[in-house]
Amino acid sequence: MKTKVFIDGSAGTTGLRIHERFAQRDDIELITIDPDKRKDPAEKEKLINAADVVFLCLPDSAAIESVSLIKNEHVCVIDTSTAHRTNDAWAYGFPELTKGQREKIRDSKRIAVPGCYATGFISIAGPMVEHKILPPDYPVSAFALSGYSGAGKSAIAVYEGDEKPYEFESPREYALSQQHKHIPEMQKMAHLAKAPLFSPIVDDYYAGMFVSLPFYTDLLNGVNGPEEVQAMFAEHYANEPFIRVMPIGAEDTSNGFIGANAMAGYDGLQIFVTGNAERIVVTARFDNLGKGASGAAIQCMNIVVGCSEDKGLKLWQ
Repeated sequence: MKTKVFIDGSAGTTGLRIHERFAQRDDIELITIDPDKRKDPAEKEKLINAADVVFLCLPDSAAIESVSLIKNEHVCVIDTSTAHRTNDAWAYGFPELTKGQREKIRDSKRIAVPGCYATGFISIAGPMVEHKILPPDYPVSAFALSGYSGAGKSAIAVYEGDEKPYEFESPREYALSQQHKHIPEMQKMAHLAKAPLFSPIVDDYYAGMFVSLPFYTDLLNGVNGPEEVQAMFAEHYANEPFIRVMPIGAEDTSNGFIGANAMAGYDGLQIFVTGNAERIVVTARFDNLGKGASGAAIQCMNIVVGCSEDKGLKLWQ
């Protein structure tokens, strides 16, 4: 029997990518809404309650409203908004987070997909805290670079418009007040005592991103250089098909660069550990629309319905 799926907010970049990933699947029956009734609460309520799985690709307030329409207790909701990510009643949709997280997702009817920046941040800080390399009270900072596809419809229209402002042709740092909406889940899911300092940057290319965390080794536990940290990540993610821990020196194959768009179009995540005996930088590289959004949402659905986690996804080149 096919899984009935309704995508609420199917016109946005996340919803469109989910549609794209379902194109070759014969186990999914997509329930679609008449464009003229897209904002009709009664029609939306009917379709949501007719589905087995509902993807919410909406702003926070609209996602909360859609959840309130659910009357069928068997409906599984996978929310890609920020609305429920720090809500303990919802399973956090990062199966690799820690032991038992995959089972929480499998057994839940309410799943909150991580934010794209949070995915990269937590993939690094989470294991480092769990394995006691990173003290929870370490003053963690992070910087990140993303393509503009994660910036929302209005910003995408500017980037792709005929009258694009000159400054849009360069990297642009934002969230300068340190109030970025992903910071609460970064702190909570990585079990940090303080909110991290976070500097996101959007650039003039469509998709792909990296998140980098710098550390002083003398403030970490049992670390003399990049090798110990890389070994910890390799062990932690040893059986995780969606995450590849790159060998020390892997960046040399790109002349010492880590390009942010190299994973565009794919649903896996790479981790690089670089630096020296005094200072190291750990970088997660992935697609903000892949493991950072749509790919992660479909991975969670695959866990819930019991098929291979990578079904319909493109993990690697």
